[in-house]
Amino acid sequence: MQLSQELLFVFIISYVFAFCDTSPHNQPGKGQSVVTIERLTKHYGRVVALDNLTLQIDQGEIVGLLGPNGSGKTTALRLLLGFLRPTAGRAVVAGFDCWRQSVEVRRRVSYLPGELRLYENLTGRQFLEFLARLRGWAASGAKEPGNGIPDAPGLARQWGLDLDRPIRTLSSGMKHKLALISVVVAGTPIAILDEPTNTLDPAMREEFLALLRQWRNCGRTIILSSHVLSEVAAVCDRVAILKQGRLAALERLSDLRELRRVRARLARPVAVPGSVPGVEAEENGQRTYSWVVRGSLQPLLRWLAEQEVEDLHLEPVGLEQIYRRIHGDTP
Repeated sequence: MQLSQELLFVFIISYVFAFCDTSPHNQPGKGQSVVTIERLTKHYGRVVALDNLTLQIDQGEIVGLLGPNGSGKTTALRLLLGFLRPTAGRAVVAGFDCWRQSVEVRRRVSYLPGELRLYENLTGRQFLEFLARLRGWAASGAKEPGNGIPDAPGLARQWGLDLDRPIRTLSSGMKHKLALISVVVAGTPIAILDEPTNTLDPAMREEFLALLRQWRNCGRTIILSSHVLSEVAAVCDRVAILKQGRLAALERLSDLRELRRVRARLARPVAVPGSVPGVEAEENGQRTYSWVVRGSLQPLLRWLAEQEVEDLHLEPVGLEQIYRRIHGDTP
């Protein structure tokens, strides 16, 4: 079987960079930084695709990238993989510079691109066996039995994928499952997933998110780009929200669960305290006020108790509210 250089590039670069030993002794310890991004910038002529991004990701984290089309998510992922040369700044993955040492980076990263490219004349089994031979592993894809990495045939059966059918005859959803399997069974320390649940039905999406949690529990690091807020909230430890190429917010999901919004209507306009610990003013009208509170409500409630309050509402502030505050209703 002859494959063009372009197809070989797609197979090797777009799906699995797993020629290295990914056993636990070769992985960073829990809590150690595996991805460091420092003032990373990318210009296309006069267009600024990514602007001064700084971010650190620890081993064993799932970090979500959120933002509408054109916010810089895919550019950031391609810079991490060494597909693009940064205009300024740098990114380091597993101790290797993403541009100058991109081959070493790719050996430690599995990548699922947003736009799939599969070799249509192969069966699913031939495709996975081809990738396994490139890695020098058994066709099952399990490098170390019992290391928490599912085997490809077992995962295909679980997901209802017939590996003996030519890829060209598979639905878009089944092709997506095949690509997911090729990434999951690679067992690399780091995975970069660009819109991984596109075309998946709700039940399959939940199965895949559960698999990501299992993967994290094995100490693997996942960078997840998605526009589905609910799945990011369900599986990620932290979320980075991009807007026009810049980092607009970086939040820990556990912290978001502690955020509350307090809305109050007072009998008369008053001078609002300039600084209350953990309180951020959202709206100060003539009589209507809104605050986001991180942590204890007591300092703000003590101040409100001294006022003539006509109406008072408390509500949780979740990821969706933070996102809408930055992007409005933009998906």
